Amino acid sequence: MIFNRSKSEIPSADEALPGRSGRPYQVGGTHLTLGNPVETQAPDGFEVAVFGLGCFWGEEKTFWEVPGVWSTSVGYAGGSTPNPTYEEVCTGRTGHAEVVRVIFDPSKVTYQQLLEVFWENHDPTQGMRQGNDRGSQYRSIVLTTTPEQQEQAEASRAAYQVRMTAAGYGEITTSILPLATYYYAEDYHQQYLVKNPYGYCPLHATGVTYA
Repeated sequence: MIFNRSKSEIPSADEALPGRSGRPYQVGGTHLTLGNPVETQAPDGFEVAVFGLGCFWGEEKTFWEVPGVWSTSVGYAGGSTPNPTYEEVCTGRTGHAEVVRVIFDPSKVTYQQLLEVFWENHDPTQGMRQGNDRGSQYRSIVLTTTPEQQEQAEASRAAYQVRMTAAGYGEITTSILPLATYYYAEDYHQQYLVKNPYGYCPLHATGVTYA
């Protein structure tokens, strides 16, 4: 039965929660650290990258601290349920991962550099978890927005696998897929660690550097 499905199994589109046609909440305003819009398209000449590497509260902070990043937001992607809520994602029945959407200026930081931040700030061998956070929402995933990003991400995974193997780790489980739809998470999740400076969201970096 669907209700007995493990949170570590990704449901098919037929099995996923039905969701809704419109978002049940609003996100807006200005990024509390970067000072740019949160819910926005990338300005001309800028690019968008989307990464899932565990709990999105801490991972958003990791990316907004990178020079050249113009804005960040957290949301849900990689699943089937349209316009999901956090509570729905937590059931494991939407198929979505918690992700960070990064708008960046490629003249100041490259996509390759962001990939290196991604690999070095979590353990990409843990499958459907990061540390004690268990379930498909915490899986390692890269969602690409251009064919060039797809090619770079796949090449970087192969390169980092060499480093991880040398350090005694197993197979990288990271999925690399073209982004279908990104759904913004609820406003209280955006820049969570600014709003809640004592919030708990540990990183699970292995200490293995990319190069």
